[in-house]
Amino acid sequence: MAAIKEETSPEIESRGAVALYWLSLGELTKLIEAFKKEGVERAIMAGQVKHKQIFSSIRPDWRLAKLLLSLRTRNTDALLGAIAKVLADEGIVLENSTAFLEPLLAKPGVLTEREPSGEERNNIVYGRMVARQLAQYDIGQTVVVAESACVAVEAMEGTDAAIERAGQIMESLGAGTSALSRALTVVKIAKPNQDMRFDVPVIGVKTISVMQSAGASCLALDAGKCLLLDGDAIVSAADAAGIAIVADAK
Repeated sequence: MAAIKEETSPEIESRGAVALYWLSLGELTKLIEAFKKEGVERAIMAGQVKHKQIFSSIRPDWRLAKLLLSLRTRNTDALLGAIAKVLADEGIVLENSTAFLEPLLAKPGVLTEREPSGEERNNIVYGRMVARQLAQYDIGQTVVVAESACVAVEAMEGTDAAIERAGQIMESLGAGTSALSRALTVVKIAKPNQDMRFDVPVIGVKTISVMQSAGASCLALDAGKCLLLDGDAIVSAADAAGIAIVADAK
């Protein structure tokens, strides 16, 4: 197992891995050497490396520096796709990150006790349209909407931070001074031609807590393309908060 120092919890050491290598972001050569030492021919990415880490924490070795210089864009798809190709050239195949997590992929339909209201459904339709345009440029996969108006768009900060920012924006408008409904709808989608090897959309219980604090009442996902990382706990938390969750096929 290879663990990223800047992202991985130290608790991983108690999970019983046969071999554990701690690497910093950017140590691509060290990663390949570790895999070859252990005879690894197939690998799976698990967890998340925040997009902003690419610019804040990465210290590229010569191999990754060469790769970065060859890229026309340095978004997630371009960078991780290039790393996957380097691994493949070394005889290491990167498998779908959901290979062992398919039961946690969002099922089609309404997942909670409460169904989305008519207004929330309208927000979802509009939010999906906006999110699809953003996702094709790998800017972000989440938009936050109120009354079919875009309040916040996810970029490098991540889903939860985008939701928090939307809540702050609505709060700044002041009670009773806005023409917008104060209830927010969160729409999180997969990218067009989502590469299931990496950067698959993920929702956890924390996201539900952040939504509740921000005044968001509905969450829309892509069925079969988004991981509900905490399984039933997410739905239970949403039901307790009165939040509707719906997963639609593309």
